[in-house]
Amino acid sequence: MKQFIHILPKVELHLHIEGTLEPELMFELATRNNIAIPFDTFEQVRDAYNFHNLQSFLDIYFQGANVLVKEQDFFDLTWAYLLRCQADNVVHTEVFFDPQAHTERGISFDTVVNGIDRALKQGISELGITSRLIMCFLRHLDQDSAIATLTLALAHKDKIVAVGLDSTEIGHPAAKFETVFKQAIAEGFLTVAHAGVEGPASNIIAALALLKITRIDHGVSCSQDPVL
Repeated sequence: MKQFIHILPKVELHLHIEGTLEPELMFELATRNNIAIPFDTFEQVRDAYNFHNLQSFLDIYFQGANVLVKEQDFFDLTWAYLLRCQADNVVHTEVFFDPQAHTERGISFDTVVNGIDRALKQGISELGITSRLIMCFLRHLDQDSAIATLTLALAHKDKIVAVGLDSTEIGHPAAKFETVFKQAIAEGFLTVAHAGVEGPASNIIAALALLKITRIDHGVSCSQDPVL
């Protein structure tokens, strides 16, 4: 059965590229960019990924992202993921990225998206893996930051097909981002959003009603509402 599953062609519809950073590459990029990291061994990094809730996952997720500085770093991150896709016979992947996690650190939007996009294009030509790139707004930041990020994305419509919403759900309702999603739709982007990850089913309903999204990511709490 394991071999049968392995050879099946697969599609990955939910993947955060920053979250694919392996310990070995984290150390390599930290050395390349002279970035201090709070780990001494690969095993310590792997242990840190034994998270117990969303916030503990986000803490290590953003900590790892700090080693991504240059366009080549984002290429290397994405290419390493695509090689794993090839090994698992993943033939299509839809990739989230969090530009604000990098622009907030002084990394240019162009650096982030061009590195990722270059790897995705190489994935098509060399590996035969098709892909779509989804830009997420970080919901723990304000809507003004999201709008500024959307503005930067307009020059990259040829690379980014959709916008989404991720990060800390509790305390950051969908209504906070209604304007930026309306603008994104007007600009022709598809829209998705994380909802019902750790929040109630009402968060899913709000995302659908207020943000006019076409796909819910996670949606775990939908089981709380029989109608939903």
